[in-house]
Amino acid sequence: MKNRRTLTAALIAAAAATTLLLGGCVAGENANASGSSSDGVTKGGTLNIDFATYNPLSLVIKKKGWLEAALKKQDITVNWLQSAGSNKANEALRSGAVDIGSTAGSAALLARANGSEIQVIDIYSQPEWSAIVVAPGSKITSVAQLKGKQIAATKGTDPYFFLLQSLEANGLTTKDVTIQNLQHADGWSALQNGSVQAWSGLDPIMANAETSGAKLIYRNVGFNTYGFLNANEAFLKAKPDVAQTVVNTYEYARAWALKNPEETASILSDVAGISPEVATKVIAERTNLDVSPIPGDAQLKVLKTVGPIFVASGDVKSQSDIDKALKSLLNPTFVKKADPSVIGK
Repeated sequence: MKNRRTLTAALIAAAAATTLLLGGCVAGENANASGSSSDGVTKGGTLNIDFATYNPLSLVIKKKGWLEAALKKQDITVNWLQSAGSNKANEALRSGAVDIGSTAGSAALLARANGSEIQVIDIYSQPEWSAIVVAPGSKITSVAQLKGKQIAATKGTDPYFFLLQSLEANGLTTKDVTIQNLQHADGWSALQNGSVQAWSGLDPIMANAETSGAKLIYRNVGFNTYGFLNANEAFLKAKPDVAQTVVNTYEYARAWALKNPEETASILSDVAGISPEVATKVIAERTNLDVSPIPGDAQLKVLKTVGPIFVASGDVKSQSDIDKALKSLLNPTFVKKADPSVIGK
């Protein structure tokens, strides 16, 4: 975490010298059928992008309207869709419902390894958003005690892969437990009504559950993969200037959120329907926004650890699919050219 604020500031200062092709002719002038003009500036159309309570920067950007303001000069409409989990974001990306969506790193690798043509264009956070949770009053105090038990987890998301790693680290496998594939909020409900004995939780739902007495019996920040901002490759090729504006906006929002943690927590509180105290806990204690946004070696390291688990669990057909995905998943081009100074003017 040392020198991350310096890194963020240096990125902003260095990138400010980059001149982006965001101006240009009026909508329709010199435009081709794809919506891009001869000068490389997209004119008209809609940007479909997600927001999610597990991605605080997306909530800030949506609330502040920075993206709409930045794309207005190009006559581009911004359409926001909420992702309830990484699995839902992946579904939206695969179907084309969104051009850009936010997931955990593990979920992005899973999607790419299974044929989804997405690339990571920004790292929005390094969170500790997953843990193994039991109900108030439960006598379970360790992962080893989950043998033979029912556990709720959302397949295709970081909590699911957190669960797989947690089982392995404690001498168990998926054959030793029964995993109920439930969406995050439904997993917490199942824990409350007793239909499962444990839940692999996700913040901010998990942090809110703690206020009701839920207990986190196993935490390991190393098992939580980074927050990935992903884009469809076809979108990146057709509208690279729009993708660049999104990344510029994310980096502007990162700097703003680091300077305004209380308001960031307030925005999360409003959208997630949780108390300001819980939202503050999520932002202050479990969300590291002051991290390098450039997809690279740090992400590859954690994904190389998770990849074989996908193969062993049957979520990915072969290790060769994982290796191929790792070679093509990360795209640092846009962050390296990011110019946050053009946003918010």
